[in-house]
Amino acid sequence: MKAVLVKKATGKGAVRSRSPRAAVLIAAVVAALAALVLGGVALAQRTDEVASLDGHAVTRDELLFHMRRLTPQVENELRNRYRLQGAIDWNAKAGDRTALERLAARALDEIRRDKTALVLAKEQHLIGSVDHADFLAELAAENERRADAIARGQVVYGLAEFSPEEYYSHRLTGLTTGLKQRLSANGPLRVTDAEVRRAFDADRDSWSANATTYTYATLVVPVPDGAPADHTADHTAGYAAGLQRRVAAAGRLAELADREPGARLTTATQQGGGSAAHDQELMAVLGKLAPGQISGPVPGTGQITYYQLNGKTVDEDAAFAEYSRRIRQSLIEEKFDRFLQRRVASSVFKVDTAAVDAINAEDVQQ
Repeated sequence: MKAVLVKKATGKGAVRSRSPRAAVLIAAVVAALAALVLGGVALAQRTDEVASLDGHAVTRDELLFHMRRLTPQVENELRNRYRLQGAIDWNAKAGDRTALERLAARALDEIRRDKTALVLAKEQHLIGSVDHADFLAELAAENERRADAIARGQVVYGLAEFSPEEYYSHRLTGLTTGLKQRLSANGPLRVTDAEVRRAFDADRDSWSANATTYTYATLVVPVPDGAPADHTADHTAGYAAGLQRRVAAAGRLAELADREPGARLTTATQQGGGSAAHDQELMAVLGKLAPGQISGPVPGTGQITYYQLNGKTVDEDAAFAEYSRRIRQSLIEEKFDRFLQRRVASSVFKVDTAAVDAINAEDVQQ
């Protein structure tokens, strides 16, 4: 049936309209086209999504990035656990799952944890986006900035150019540090002075080690030519065994100083700690002694040494002042780990298993 044109006006500027049925048909076509276009846009936006965390998309490229990062670690674990040799066959079963399925599961676990941290960082305005594409754009901008700085002769700290894996670790570490600072200032990670003191008192020996001053005596006895310096070489006879009996009978090193030919007795003080090997060896001996107690023999080249602890004092105020910052940071770390784990556990993580299963070993190895 032909459309009927109705003449609405005459003369210049006359307008003709279509029949009501034609108008309805055109409107339906327009609506259908609009729905198709909008649906196509929505579809195009989600074809690369394999999972989501609290509404934030996890793309296929993002999952592949994490799978590639974790490949060496998972390979090593599979070899150790299942005693696999040679190249890993990702399609072969390792236990109840294929190696590739294990890799994908590990990557999804990492994404859930790391993206939760990124969402927290976005909430604290440390970053503007948690999307993988924006991470790659940020990486490109950072590498460009570093290249420009080097070209201008400026000092660039760290790497001249980041790989995606290197920048991911660098960025996540920086954001985690920023989160701890923000959330501990006056938030869920705040640590009170009372908490710091309780932690110090609960492990006083460890925190006080470097604030302990030891007073001690050292007896160095030269071994006569031909005598075994190691008392274990001759347990019942010999010079070393005889010296050990004399030390035990004397009870104090000072009583032997004049009796043993060539013996040298000195006294000294030692502040706990110290990074030098001698300091660490000395603390390993003194730290096990009670005041008045004599150590076992310490054999050396041509000599045997004994130590006697005369006394020790602990300046707890100094120890607390020195270690309170470390204790506070340790408590913040513990609180952050628990806080992040609660956020991970409460997050809504949806996985498109079909999309994940469509990834093959060749995709990961590209």
